[in-house]
Amino acid sequence: MPKYLVAASYTTEGVKGLAKDGGTKRRQAAEAAIKSIGGRLEGFYFAFGEHDAYAIVDAPDNASVAAASLAINASGAVQAKTIVLLTPEELDQAAKKSVTYQPPGR
Repeated sequence: MPKYLVAASYTTEGVKGLAKDGGTKRRQAAEAAIKSIGGRLEGFYFAFGEHDAYAIVDAPDNASVAAASLAINASGAVQAKTIVLLTPEELDQAAKKSVTYQPPGR
């Protein structure tokens, strides 16, 4: 199953909800959202810095993750960015593929 990294930043409304409900409830909500698309929440962490939370997700396909992302971002309480993760074996496969590319200005 493909793996994704989700970086989430809470809006002011989202921070108020987080302060009220706590972190465990947010992890449970993330897990329920991922399960609803046929995926699995591998890990969920809060953090300091650019983003407030990170999740590692296994999901069936990009369309399923896009559906979850649309629902989460539409809530107005959080802005999530999703990054597709590749295994070392997938990168090995990519490195063996031939690509024709012309850089700009050449």
